[in-house]
Amino acid sequence: MNEKTEECHPLLKAQSITLRPILKMDVPLLTKWLSNPDVLHFYEGRDRLFNEEEILRKFFRELGNEAKCIIEYNDCRIGYLQFYELDSGTKSSYGYFNEELIVGMDQYIGETHYWNKGIGTGIIEAVSDYLFLHKRADRVVMDPHVSNLRALHVYEKCGFQKVKLLERHEWHEGEYRDCWLMEKRRSENG
Repeated sequence: MNEKTEECHPLLKAQSITLRPILKMDVPLLTKWLSNPDVLHFYEGRDRLFNEEEILRKFFRELGNEAKCIIEYNDCRIGYLQFYELDSGTKSSYGYFNEELIVGMDQYIGETHYWNKGIGTGIIEAVSDYLFLHKRADRVVMDPHVSNLRALHVYEKCGFQKVKLLERHEWHEGEYRDCWLMEKRRSENG
């Protein structure tokens, strides 16, 4: 399918935020974001610049239950978000030993002039609400680096709680980094 005929049905529209599946037309923008050291400082690592071929390989391969999305704010593409059901091995490594539906979520705002404006809070709230309501998740989890104080603040503001320190959890910029396992549970009313 060429980009002129690619169809895109949003997964979520909430006020000024739209979440839609990635399309081939997004490759140049994903490449721009993932070659920006400011973005890579928090996502993937500054030692890992992406080109279009790597974007195609990483973001357009089929991985089963993973939803890969573009975040739009007031109709401008500003970032990337993915969510996926945790497999049994990941659930076990995080300390979950039940049959709950646990959905992992990763995201970044690639357009840095949208940072520090409260937009991330709106995105996290809207998407976690969507995952509880439409995907029937029991918990939504994320694993930010312990040093990513801005993200930690946003997630806590959105109702996520630190539940477990994941020591040496992610390889980032030449070393293993500690991360927080953060979760938000479906409310009793949801």
